Amino acid sequence: MEALFADPRNETRKRELGGKDPSPPELLKKIEQLEEELVQKEEKLLETDFLYEHVSRLTERTRAMAEDGKWDKLLLAKRTNDLQKKIKDRTWKMKALVAELSMRKALAIKLQQEMGNKKQFLMIVSSRVDQGLPPPKETENEWLKVLRNEKMQKEAAEAKAKRAAEEEQAALTGCVRTTACIPEDEYSLPLLQAYGVLAPFKPSEPGSSVRHFRKPVVKSTEI
Repeated sequence: MEALFADPRNETRKRELGGKDPSPPELLKKIEQLEEELVQKEEKLLETDFLYEHVSRLTERTRAMAEDGKWDKLLLAKRTNDLQKKIKDRTWKMKALVAELSMRKALAIKLQQEMGNKKQFLMIVSSRVDQGLPPPKETENEWLKVLRNEKMQKEAAEAKAKRAAEEEQAALTGCVRTTACIPEDEYSLPLLQAYGVLAPFKPSEPGSSVRHFRKPVVKSTEI
């Protein structure tokens, strides 16, 4: 194949192409046309680059706004949670105040009823006194109860004062408890020796609670 096409005497080794070559003016015109198309393509490319840059700036701005929106959304959610917590706290406080108000209202109604009963009782007592009659038995019982309470309070105060005076006197003088003795047998030296576990019993002074017990009645023994 190579020898066939390399032989210059072979007429069939070449093949002429059809058509004709353009003239130089046509070539120049074609070149100018191609240059104009190239300029138009470059202009379109510049416009595309400009649009790309503009879209990129808008995209960056939108992304930044989205990031800021996330932070704002987080702050808004946090503030919403704080407000909900405050609302719950205020709701519980309002419920507590309403409950306390209901209790105070019930107490006020009860006190009004008691005041009405006292007024009615006072009117009854006043009418009996005006008629020269003795007061009701309930009044006498109430008065005796008041006197008994005053007497008990007075006795308790006196006992408390007496106990305080005794404690103060004991703190000033002191009560020495014997913890040693001198042996009396002739075989020991006259030196102080501790009692140990066999110390003599020394009862303490009776306290204020003794007043609640009755003294025993000593009965005579008949033989």
